[in-house]
Amino acid sequence: MCYDISFTVAIRQLTDYFPELLLDEQISMNLESALHIAGHAFGNHPVIYRNRQDMKLHGRLMEWGCIPHYIQDEKSFIKQRVNMLNARSERILEDEKSYWYKIRNRRCLVPVTGIYEHRAIQGWKKKVPYFIKQSGQPLFFLPGLYAVAQLPDPETGEQISRFTFTIITRAANTLMSQIHNDGNNAGRMPLFLPQDLWHTWLDEGISPAQYKTMLDYAIPDEGLDCWPVYTIRSAALRPDGRAKNEPYDWEQLPALL
Repeated sequence: MCYDISFTVAIRQLTDYFPELLLDEQISMNLESALHIAGHAFGNHPVIYRNRQDMKLHGRLMEWGCIPHYIQDEKSFIKQRVNMLNARSERILEDEKSYWYKIRNRRCLVPVTGIYEHRAIQGWKKKVPYFIKQSGQPLFFLPGLYAVAQLPDPETGEQISRFTFTIITRAANTLMSQIHNDGNNAGRMPLFLPQDLWHTWLDEGISPAQYKTMLDYAIPDEGLDCWPVYTIRSAALRPDGRAKNEPYDWEQLPALL
């Protein structure tokens, strides 16, 4: 699945890819802490979506981890929310009982500069973390879905609109299946779309056939760059003093095929 991402560019760079983008608010990111963003924190992240009032592309902060519109008690939903960080591509169009089917037309794009994943090595106690990005793309966009729930503000009690999102995943390609090779969700990866489909993903007029073609897209191995890093979720400092997303040399690490 995809629970760890990185975002290390200025928000304004989103308009390099989407010149027509309207930023709804003065959104900002702490780029130092955004070097690693953990989904389980349910934090805010910039997301691009088509606003249903003016039908234009907007960028705003949304919380990672969908809260369905019918939820009225957020506290009772907190344990289930972990399962809403990712949406399986296979369920969006094919499972009419799935929540993802219900919000299938609320498509969005999640800008990232990379993702992190762990690789299990036979005979090693600890998994080796990897940083993965789309080749030749300093910034790329992961397809997602978003939801809007009306919930009471924890401070004022007033009803407010809570925008939340999920990242779409699919079966892994050969490269990613070697990295994400362990755990309950082994063999999954985000839905990496090529740049020429980023705008298409947000189009209102796509046909069911176009939608399915995008959901079925499997990026070739050569479309991704990856390298091992020192740690992902630990706060431990690297012994070499380099940044969390930079390559780390693990002794005797078996090469990826």
